[in-house]
Amino acid sequence: MSERCGWVGSDPIYEAYHDTEWGVPEWDSRALWEKLILDGFQAGLSWITILKKRENFREAFQGFDPDIIATWGEEDVRRLLGDAGIIRHRGKIEATITNARAWQQIEAEQGFDTYLWRYMGGSPLQNRWTTLAEVPTETEISRAISKDLKKRGFKFCGPTIVYAFMQAVGMVNDHLTTCPCHDTVARLPQTR
Repeated sequence: MSERCGWVGSDPIYEAYHDTEWGVPEWDSRALWEKLILDGFQAGLSWITILKKRENFREAFQGFDPDIIATWGEEDVRRLLGDAGIIRHRGKIEATITNARAWQQIEAEQGFDTYLWRYMGGSPLQNRWTTLAEVPTETEISRAISKDLKKRGFKFCGPTIVYAFMQAVGMVNDHLTTCPCHDTVARLPQTR
């Protein structure tokens, strides 16, 4: 009998995320940016904490519009530090503003989506893990993306955060082969 990936647990929010979002290839620049930012906020926390606050984050960060966030300053940082609906971490909030400016640069040059997906040759890597112990926490590709993002001014984007992001946005299919979502995700369009 097939069952979900072992990290999911039994929380309905986590189950829905796993079944409908995690591992599904994302091709939209802004959606990719939002997910990378949320993965940065997750650093040191569990993903379920972020999922439960995701709508609050979207409201507090103006729908994760990087063009709006890039204009923010100290007053906005203070406003967000007072918002109990999000993770109130000055470094992560300030990094989001910095990352919005870095996103604008990449988006203008080539498109953030194109920038990221070129690391994958334009299509997801279809892994065939059978146990959670086989799944890496970082890879050569996540290290390369992390290094380049940092060079371009991004913060909170280490190789482990980047790999979690790659899993979430379907750059890699890391559903276990015993999970019903593995084959479902593998059958999705592999390019735009």
